[in-house]
Amino acid sequence: MKPTTCAAAVASALSSLCAWAQAPASTATSLPQVVVTGSKPIDKLGLDEPQSTSSRLAITPRETPASVFVIGRDAIEQRGWLNTQEILSGAPGLTFSAPPGSAGSVVYRGFGAGQLTQLFNGITVQYDAIAARPVDSWIYDRVEVIGGPSTFLFGAGAVGGSINYITKAPQREADFIDGQLSYGSFNSSNLAFGINRRLSGADGGVRNTARLDLNRSATDGYVDSSRRVATNLAASLLTDFNSRWSHTLALEYQREDVDRPYWGTPLLNPTTGDGRIDSGTRFKNYNAADGVYEQTVKWARSITEYRASEATRLRNTLYHYDALRDYRNVEVYRFTADNSQVIRSSPLLQRHDQNLIGNRVEVNHKATLFGRPADWAFGLDYSVNKQTRFPRSLTLNVSTVNPYDFSTENFFSIPGMTQGFVPDRANKVTTLALFVENRTRVTDSLALVSGLRRDQIDLEVTNLRTVTATDPAYFKNTYKPVTGRLGAVYDISPGANVYAQYSTAADPPAGILSTASFSQVRNFDLTTGRQFEVGSKFDFAGGRGVATVAAYQITRKNLAVSDPANPGTTVPVGQQSSRGIEIAASYRASRDLLVQGNLSLGSARFDDFTENVSGVAVSRVGNTPTNTPRRVANLWVTYNLTPSLSAGVDLRHVSARFGNNANTISDGGYTLLGASLAYRLSKGTSLVLRGRNLTDKVYAASITGTPMFFLGAPRSVDLTLRATF
Repeated sequence: MKPTTCAAAVASALSSLCAWAQAPASTATSLPQVVVTGSKPIDKLGLDEPQSTSSRLAITPRETPASVFVIGRDAIEQRGWLNTQEILSGAPGLTFSAPPGSAGSVVYRGFGAGQLTQLFNGITVQYDAIAARPVDSWIYDRVEVIGGPSTFLFGAGAVGGSINYITKAPQREADFIDGQLSYGSFNSSNLAFGINRRLSGADGGVRNTARLDLNRSATDGYVDSSRRVATNLAASLLTDFNSRWSHTLALEYQREDVDRPYWGTPLLNPTTGDGRIDSGTRFKNYNAADGVYEQTVKWARSITEYRASEATRLRNTLYHYDALRDYRNVEVYRFTADNSQVIRSSPLLQRHDQNLIGNRVEVNHKATLFGRPADWAFGLDYSVNKQTRFPRSLTLNVSTVNPYDFSTENFFSIPGMTQGFVPDRANKVTTLALFVENRTRVTDSLALVSGLRRDQIDLEVTNLRTVTATDPAYFKNTYKPVTGRLGAVYDISPGANVYAQYSTAADPPAGILSTASFSQVRNFDLTTGRQFEVGSKFDFAGGRGVATVAAYQITRKNLAVSDPANPGTTVPVGQQSSRGIEIAASYRASRDLLVQGNLSLGSARFDDFTENVSGVAVSRVGNTPTNTPRRVANLWVTYNLTPSLSAGVDLRHVSARFGNNANTISDGGYTLLGASLAYRLSKGTSLVLRGRNLTDKVYAASITGTPMFFLGAPRSVDLTLRATF
């Protein structure tokens, strides 16, 4: 059955269910109540809501000695975030973009790509810059973010931080149906439905609760001929066998098709200083006429929970992930020296075939240590991650065209490009990890929080093409990193604390293990990362406001750099560091006025780094890593004009970033303005009109070393109808 047919069938079924679905016991989860009363956890920055990303100890972000942000469903709906990347603006300092070749690009605390871990329900697929493509936000309940090194929680990576995208799950408390329909600029539409239903079970017997969420979105895109269609389905069944045993089966399906993906806009020459865009090329698409990106992702999770006693709980998660991604594009465009024509180059046919299976066992236990309350979490994680890539590329100029009036060829008409996928190499990453965490209350006001993880990571790479000295038929590396955290939280008062922590991380010296080549990792060990952080989380203004502040310093050592004596090879001796301050706050100034925002001020630099430039090792010491801004700020203001009508204004500012390690090309930074009007039609129904980038700012969502900027979306508007039954 085609996804569109499936969507129509499910939509029809959900419509018929509206007649008999019981009204929820409370409609507090609906957007209108958030706008009118402001009583939801969004006002507290999620500080007092249980979360799972920064610790397995079942403690809240307020109790954790780290920067932790929980961005919940209410915030997602109120601010109109369309996908998982946009949600990240709810935490200070994160920047993001989705160029097709690295659509999961996120930069945090001066680090990006493989130095950040992006999780799906606590599971890493170890291919984050690609696998963490933005997904439509409907199927997600919340996103949790932890700043700084956190390998001790989820494995290799996570020097800059960890991001966890958490899918909606069955709710035992009520039956409900919700949905939304939106339409906006660029012929963009989104149809979404969700149902939560208690299926069976009497008191003391087996009880089942099911949840189904489905959305289909489509857009013609803001760049010529770049159409995207996506379907996302999340289904789960929660079975409570008794008061001690429960099981959740969760399945997800994601399908994304992009015709003629937009890869970027060429810069005018000279490509130094602040990059310049010819306004006439802002919406031009220089890709092949039949360029393609396609993705199919399938998730399955089996989660068993057992409460042995009030003090001891066990959780087992068996998971499987399968992803297939196809690319067929001409990817690089640059102006001729006199800026009269555009040269199109770098055709690439690519397939990623990835399969991950694993199992995690966790035990939580409440006890005492030296007579003081102590919480423990410990367990074992085992996974096998296999990926085969099938690249076919040509180093040639495909054509030279008029920048404004042109046509492009079909991909397989390019001389030398043939159909069919030929495997390049197969990577197998096997991980076995043991972990333990503890929180001990030394006094009523002081708690010590610690964690330790020991991984054994076996990387096996099989070369499926021509064997050379730099690309052997087979090689294997084994890594055994030990990482951890030690922190303290001191409660100054019931609503305020201070904390300090030291944490460590480990990640590959270059590349990503699931795609690493011999030249990237050779016989190198993993890099080491460490962070010192101090901060505070506190309520103010009689509980009407809450804020967090943190200062950090991170150092990553032993990253791969070009060997000065032999620039064609790398050695693991480099160092990169960052330091900064992050602030987030929420303040209900009055019953009708809510002000929220965050600010990040940071400085990242290469302390010891050389790169190969035309066969010469060139030092980049003191330079700033690419796509790393010094300032990121977000502001949201919501005001209730009447009991049924509210207005909102939002601002996002990102300072200038460099596009290469030489720091010779940059953007000028940008500030985006948005606004919204929300009208409550009835108790469970609202209508929202939203405008984005209202000043029509031309800005780079991402900048790279190639002579292009990946531009962000222009001015747009959309209208959304939401309802809960």
